Amino acid sequence: MSSNALTAYRARRAAHAERDLASPHYKWIVLSNTTLGVLMATINSSILLIALPDIFRGIGINPLEPSNTSLLLWLIMGYLVVTAVLVVSFGRLGDMYGRVRMYNAGFAIFTLFSILLSITWLQGTAAAVWLIAMRILQGVGGALLMANSSAIITDAFPVNQRGLGLGLNQVAGIAGSFLGLILGGVLGPLEWHFVFLVSVPVGLFGTVWASLRLHEAGTRPRSQMDWWGNLTFAVGLIAVLVGITYGIQPYGDSPMGWTNPWVLVSILGGAAVLVVFCVIELRTPDPMFRLELFRIRAFSAGNLASLLSGLGRGGLMFILIIWLQGIWLPRHGYSFESTPLWAGIYMLPLTIGFLIAGPTSGWLSDRFGARFLATGGMLVAAASFLWLLVLPVDFDYWVFALALLANGIGMGLFAAPNRAGIMNSLPPGQRGVGAGMSTTFQNSAMVLSIGIFFSLMIAGLAGSLPHTLSAGLMAQGVPAAAADRIAALPPVGVLFASLLGYNPVQTLLGPQVLGSLPPANAQYLTGRGFFPSLISGPFASGLEVAFAFAVAACVIAAIASALRGDRYVDPGTGAVGGETETASQVAAADRAPNASDEAGAPAPEGGRRG
Repeated sequence: MSSNALTAYRARRAAHAERDLASPHYKWIVLSNTTLGVLMATINSSILLIALPDIFRGIGINPLEPSNTSLLLWLIMGYLVVTAVLVVSFGRLGDMYGRVRMYNAGFAIFTLFSILLSITWLQGTAAAVWLIAMRILQGVGGALLMANSSAIITDAFPVNQRGLGLGLNQVAGIAGSFLGLILGGVLGPLEWHFVFLVSVPVGLFGTVWASLRLHEAGTRPRSQMDWWGNLTFAVGLIAVLVGITYGIQPYGDSPMGWTNPWVLVSILGGAAVLVVFCVIELRTPDPMFRLELFRIRAFSAGNLASLLSGLGRGGLMFILIIWLQGIWLPRHGYSFESTPLWAGIYMLPLTIGFLIAGPTSGWLSDRFGARFLATGGMLVAAASFLWLLVLPVDFDYWVFALALLANGIGMGLFAAPNRAGIMNSLPPGQRGVGAGMSTTFQNSAMVLSIGIFFSLMIAGLAGSLPHTLSAGLMAQGVPAAAADRIAALPPVGVLFASLLGYNPVQTLLGPQVLGSLPPANAQYLTGRGFFPSLISGPFASGLEVAFAFAVAACVIAAIASALRGDRYVDPGTGAVGGETETASQVAAADRAPNASDEAGAPAPEGGRRG
């Protein structure tokens, strides 16, 4: 292409971008594309959970063998760890070089590695390592999408509509983590490659659409890359999250690895590196992690509430899946092999609650602010966890479904207003890094909650499961040596067996021991009644502790949300096409108390409440 032709092409593109940015419909193009991107990224954060048995059968690996536990965990956790670590850096890059540019790159990278995952041809350990590596690189694309989508929406929407826009995007993201369960359950049994292939057409369409229709509308501050900050943040957070991942694996004679020296070194060393990171960020002229943003009360309280709500919500998915697959569904006539899909279906009320409450609460937060809705949402979520805590292990489904619906409504009431409150408080030039910081808290909470909930469940099972399991097996004629060997296995193996939809007793005993038993006893042991009835008591103890933790996390999140202050909108905020705060909003802001009440520190000159 000649220089004149290139100049003419760029002029046409610039004119096209100017027309789009001036159009009142542009914000809806932004919302639909960014919501598609976030939905795709979050669906892929959970789609493997239900499909894992089919994937491991497809590549010829038994994930319950002790030597394969790390492969199982990293296939689940690798994507989550990468997105948690990279979103701040990618948000910062978006602020510096263009949020749309970084977002478009995310769509392309995500699609490329979805293709590479879907054409996996290897077998055995090599296939598992390939899948883990490709999932980690796919997570790079997911981090680019999640880091910049909220900032692009905030740039495109006027302040009096951001709650609705961010709310729809946020709810789609959270709902995606539950929709992934159903997609994985449907596609995995058909052909495990489809689990990865399903993202390819969506990614190709989204990449082309984003490249053609999204345009840069945000402020780009002049700054340099904070290399030492990026390095220390990545090393510190990776070390902490990897330590947590290995902490839930057995170590020696202990059912968990929290006494493993390498786990302790990883967590404590990672925490020390993060302290160094904070010191660097306070001294560098262009930090990647803008610690001064935490002086804005609406930002700091919103992120604290988001972290705590994520801790309460994140492990819930695993606990409910194990509860349904390991106990409730088999006791109600479902084969172990079919439980992964049905667990996803029976959890639909949770997603429905999100979809009902999320958009409504986002629209209401534009009118009344985030504090009341977000605080109330966390209290509803806490009440729903309390409801789940008092349910018997063998519950009536309609009661369970109502509790899930209430939990989804509570989380939906919280998510959209909280995100809008955080994003509205950010200066225009810091929206990318601020959104990345907020997403880091959310994604880190997911990994932390898995470690916390699994640890609480394992602690609850470790006290009574070995004796219960040994006595139950010997009562059916299993030799004492075999029964004691199985009873001595770490409880995490039982949890993984339930999570993966395996027949636990059949998997643990093996054909040799089962073949030595009378046929009636072997049939009873491997049937749908023995194991669920056996584990119900020990499992109930773990459930009580886990749900009590979730209740406490949501109550503290409600308190943090209540302390965010009234509505606060950064003075530099605005929207595409010159839309700014309405006259009534400005008048309301002028009648309100000064902004120092809002941020915990003097607000920038001209700061407004929305």
